[in-house]
Amino acid sequence: MKNILVPIGTSPNAHETLQFAVDFAAQFSSSVYVMEVFNVTSGAGKLANISAKVEMSGKERLKEIIGMVNARDVDIKIATYNGDLIDGLKEIDEEIGIDLLVIAPRSNDIKEELYLGHTSGRMIKRTDIPTLIVPKGTKFSPFKVVLTGFKSGVLKRNRILDPLIQIKNKFESDIHLLLVKTPGYTDKDLQVNTALMDISSQLTLAEHATTYLGILEHIQLHQPDLLCVFRRKRGVFTNLWEKNTIHKAEFSAKIPVLVLSVKKD
Repeated sequence: MKNILVPIGTSPNAHETLQFAVDFAAQFSSSVYVMEVFNVTSGAGKLANISAKVEMSGKERLKEIIGMVNARDVDIKIATYNGDLIDGLKEIDEEIGIDLLVIAPRSNDIKEELYLGHTSGRMIKRTDIPTLIVPKGTKFSPFKVVLTGFKSGVLKRNRILDPLIQIKNKFESDIHLLLVKTPGYTDKDLQVNTALMDISSQLTLAEHATTYLGILEHIQLHQPDLLCVFRRKRGVFTNLWEKNTIHKAEFSAKIPVLVLSVKKD
């Protein structure tokens, strides 16, 4: 896990997400990139250098946020991008290789309607970069118990599991697998990837109307420190990933969520 990227938005709690990312990165000797995206179209004359001015202002703000965290000898670098957020993430990923995104949900407050807002929702939906969603105010501690929930155990590429394997190896995590049989499941869905089985201590089969409902029940049962799910075209949170905003009523886990990418089902 060489490079971790933390997109910084307008939240006054951005330093908390960055601190979690830094504390996590320190365990793996990773570099942390702090990123801010702006969108300025420069014209002629007096507007010719407005992009440079906005970029400079963004960098100064990032430096202020970095100054609020304990760096713990982690190499923290600044990245800015003029344009669309998703385009910026893809460009930086192509340039340096991003092993993990660390983002915060919109809010932990049950009174808030949304779990993920438009921006964070787009990152989950429209990139293939493994993403760690960290509830605001969460202090880093080793992930000792990990619940990995899915409706199909078929994975075409074992490297999809790399972030989960690295977490297990570093923290000696106890990984519980939850295969949720939903209406219309096939025998193929019940075939669990051997690499996934090799890193797990327990496999539970459950039947629910949706994978999401099965996961909610077993979060209460196992009390995990981390929930791991897969980003699929048709999978664990299909109804959530289809839109950019995710409602609190639909998903309200108060623990970090690791989203691994599966490009093709």
